[in-house]
Amino acid sequence: MGAVQGQVRTWLRVEGICMLAAALLAYRHYEFGWAAFLLFFMAPDLSMLAYLRGPRIGAAVYNAAHALLAPSLLLAWGLGREPAAVQAALIWFAHIGLCRAARFGLKYADAFDDTHLGTPPFNLPNFLAGLLRRA
Repeated sequence: MGAVQGQVRTWLRVEGICMLAAALLAYRHYEFGWAAFLLFFMAPDLSMLAYLRGPRIGAAVYNAAHALLAPSLLLAWGLGREPAAVQAALIWFAHIGLCRAARFGLKYADAFDDTHLGTPPFNLPNFLAGLLRRA
């Protein structure tokens, strides 16, 4: 599909690093607990389970969990109102930032490895399945 390339992809990955860093700094500023951060950091990746229903549904659910809209709305709603919402939004932003920096972009509906940032450095579902087989 149409993955970005060259300098544009580099800029998008640098933005991911900046998003991760900003989320971590804000998280520290608010003095939220790091145990909760570690516990929930990978939660958006549970959206990969939707791929069990096929690549079209999987991509839609994964993209909804890895787009900036939901955590942005959660953060905007939580500021000055609900610290737990701010905490969840910052963890979510950090996760998305790391994914973008590592080339795990938004998915196209044809295959898990077909993303707006090109092919990820490794196939995460196959990697996880391999770990489970070894355990």
